[in-house]
Amino acid sequence: MFKSNFLNEISTRGFIYQSSDIEDLDTLMNQKAITAYIGFDITSDSLHIGSLLQLMLLHWLDYYDHKTIALIGGGTTLIGDPSGKDEGRKILQLQDIENNIVKIEKIFEKFINLKDKAKIINNYEWLSDINYINFLRDVGSRVTINKMLTFESVKNRLDREQPLTFLEFNYMLLQAYDYYHLNKEYDCELQLGGSDQWGNIVSGIDLIRRLNNKKTFAITSPLITNNDGSKMGKTADGAIWLDECKLSNYDFYQFWRNADDTDVPKFLHFFTKLPLEEISKLSKLKGQEINEAKKILVKTNSAEYKSEKLTEIALVTVDIKGVGLYTLGPYRKDLTEEQKKEYANLFKKYFLKTFVSRLTDYSEPKIDVISAEKKNEKYTIVSSILLATDKKPEVKIDWRVYTKNPNKPLIRDLIIEGLSLARTQKEEFSSIIESNDGDINALFNKLREFINS
Repeated sequence: MFKSNFLNEISTRGFIYQSSDIEDLDTLMNQKAITAYIGFDITSDSLHIGSLLQLMLLHWLDYYDHKTIALIGGGTTLIGDPSGKDEGRKILQLQDIENNIVKIEKIFEKFINLKDKAKIINNYEWLSDINYINFLRDVGSRVTINKMLTFESVKNRLDREQPLTFLEFNYMLLQAYDYYHLNKEYDCELQLGGSDQWGNIVSGIDLIRRLNNKKTFAITSPLITNNDGSKMGKTADGAIWLDECKLSNYDFYQFWRNADDTDVPKFLHFFTKLPLEEISKLSKLKGQEINEAKKILVKTNSAEYKSEKLTEIALVTVDIKGVGLYTLGPYRKDLTEEQKKEYANLFKKYFLKTFVSRLTDYSEPKIDVISAEKKNEKYTIVSSILLATDKKPEVKIDWRVYTKNPNKPLIRDLIIEGLSLARTQKEEFSSIIESNDGDINALFNKLREFINS
């Protein structure tokens, strides 16, 4: 059991394969929010499911309020990482890499909140300006060939008698330099990656110690394979991409649905945020019942991050507190101060779950605004049409927006096809209270049941 929330979470879910000085890291992360990063090479215009574990690690870092950096390898992709490869990668042109970066950045937005502490940084910013002679003198002199030859990624290539070019050998120096640069400029103290990156990450730790005289840390996660030993994310038909433009929702669904039964517990731990107790129950299912666990896995991976983005939108754009007071009607006058706080908390959770569940039914929803009519000095009605790419019918939505403060307009009600959600909710809440002889706790219990369902 670790003291820090982040390490405790990823440890119990099985993310940790190798680590350096993890007790010291645990103490540090328990004391403060640290900066950590994971690197991604940009060899395609999308990431595939093989990168999902690293994306989840980024997400957990962000979730526990650490400063998260997704480092995109605009510079190192020009060389190619030899780790875990039987042969050198095709060398891409700079324009191809730039095009890939634009598309892949959209994937990161689904996992980390780029409007808060999280950042996307491109190592081309500093690697493109390196003076090679100075680099060899300052960095190359501190990394020995003897040590590099002991790294598994290098040994495996040489053991298979596959060529390892000098260009690829430089990759290890550049990745170590990335860690050094991020430590120096962003006070980055932790690098995470797949287990095939261990040697590269440790080289960075050693370089930082020599040049910056600072202690930094490493965590690697296990490389995920299917039950048959094949690499996760690869099928006979190609990669399982995370970009809907490269892989249909149906094929994405089928990948999870067809997972080997024995892989399901592992996937639930890695790729969902389900409580461990629930995962334990689902992992015990056998035969046809295991399909229920797969359905949850499918639903989580296709909707979870869309849900989180919708939650962020709701928290910024909707006057949840105001809507809650309205839906409680005259009963709000009878609440004690303690009940007011409890109701505000329950209604917020209730509203977010309702709001998100409605909109996550739509694949890539698009809202076309038709008009905006100012009703009075407080309210404006914005009329719109909700469109979807999955053949669902168009939906007319009017947004009742509180605009008394023009710098912070807030939504107070949604009128869907002429039906006010706030008014409907008010009637439903009143009915629950009235049918229980005016007992407000009956409503509180109903809200709790819905939230926990």
